[in-house]
Amino acid sequence: MRVKNSSLLKAGALAAVATLALAGCAGGGDAASDDSKSDATLTVWVDADRAPVLKDAAADFTAESGVKVKLVQKDFAKIQDEFIAQVPSGKGPDITIGAHDWLGNFVTNGVAQPIELGDKAADFEDVAIQAMSYEGKTYGLPYAIENIALLRNTALAPEAPTDYNDMVADGTAAGTEFPFLVQVGPESDPYHLYPFQTSFGAPVFGTNDDGSYNPEDLQIGANTEFATWLGEQGAAGLLNTTVTGDIAKEKFNSGASPYFLTGPWNVGDAQEAGIDVAVDPIPSAGGEVAQPFVGVQGFFVSAKSKNTLAANEFLTNFIGTEEVQTALFEKGQRPPALSAAFEKAASDPIVAAFGEVGANGVPQPSIPQMGKVWQFWGVTEAAIIDGGDPVSLWEKMTADIQAAIAE
Repeated sequence: MRVKNSSLLKAGALAAVATLALAGCAGGGDAASDDSKSDATLTVWVDADRAPVLKDAAADFTAESGVKVKLVQKDFAKIQDEFIAQVPSGKGPDITIGAHDWLGNFVTNGVAQPIELGDKAADFEDVAIQAMSYEGKTYGLPYAIENIALLRNTALAPEAPTDYNDMVADGTAAGTEFPFLVQVGPESDPYHLYPFQTSFGAPVFGTNDDGSYNPEDLQIGANTEFATWLGEQGAAGLLNTTVTGDIAKEKFNSGASPYFLTGPWNVGDAQEAGIDVAVDPIPSAGGEVAQPFVGVQGFFVSAKSKNTLAANEFLTNFIGTEEVQTALFEKGQRPPALSAAFEKAASDPIVAAFGEVGANGVPQPSIPQMGKVWQFWGVTEAAIIDGGDPVSLWEKMTADIQAAIAE
């Protein structure tokens, strides 16, 4: 994949970026600043999976603008902490790859700056722009959207279940080892169990009129019906803290269950195992719509970048193109954030089905207070699944979260 169409660029913006090379503005972070140099450099942190795609986009950007791009491969799991630690001291990159739910921490720590999308914002899926926005400003260029859905082995379950009980009944009738699979693990997995929670009308936070999360409206403890249900599923053996993500995947791929609640990242391996996979809506356990979290991945600009104009141009007119977003999708199989690229990818029924489920989802909260929720949420779910008293544990969790947020 190479981006060769210079018509993608606004002539005025490109000319302005090119002057950076002539002015000798050096990139931030791992590339040392040296005004005596005759070129500019953007330093970009990227994970190993995305690096090959960005390598071509970076080469095209340099050819068009004269601004060099230095790609630095990082462990995705460590990027958030390293970015927050390095940017205030003037180190770190001009641009980093990241997840939208890091945004609250980035903004409150003063390490990210808004980007200027202008009219181009309308070219992206609404949920992607919403997720990359904080307090009315857009801080990231989105490239991928992801959410979980229900994978179904059509040989074991010819029809989609109508609700949770129907799924369990069909899975039991199939005579497999597990009626359905979802990763739980020793500390539970609130991300994967959240659709069941929302089907009981128990979101984490309430929302403001503009759809943003209200940290002062903690709703996770509004009722204990979900907690009671968790205990029941644990007692019945339907949810088990010994079932990790790797175990759930291996069991589904070996035909040990007709259903697997997971994301698009596990579809390819299931198909390679010879399973005819269908993607269905997540069945409701509590009567209301089961809403998964929607995650968005993208790129953020450092608040300390000395090449802000070049960084915005690279993101908007190169990473934000159909060619690059399609190439990123082909590499990671996460639906593109750019609408044109998404529509192209959605010719695949698997991608289209995940998109339909995601349309009923909600952005994973990016507000800093969400970190206090994660701190207590999973361990409480695990304790309930393992036989603890649901109501008292859920109420204690809620009180602990409220106290932590108030600190």
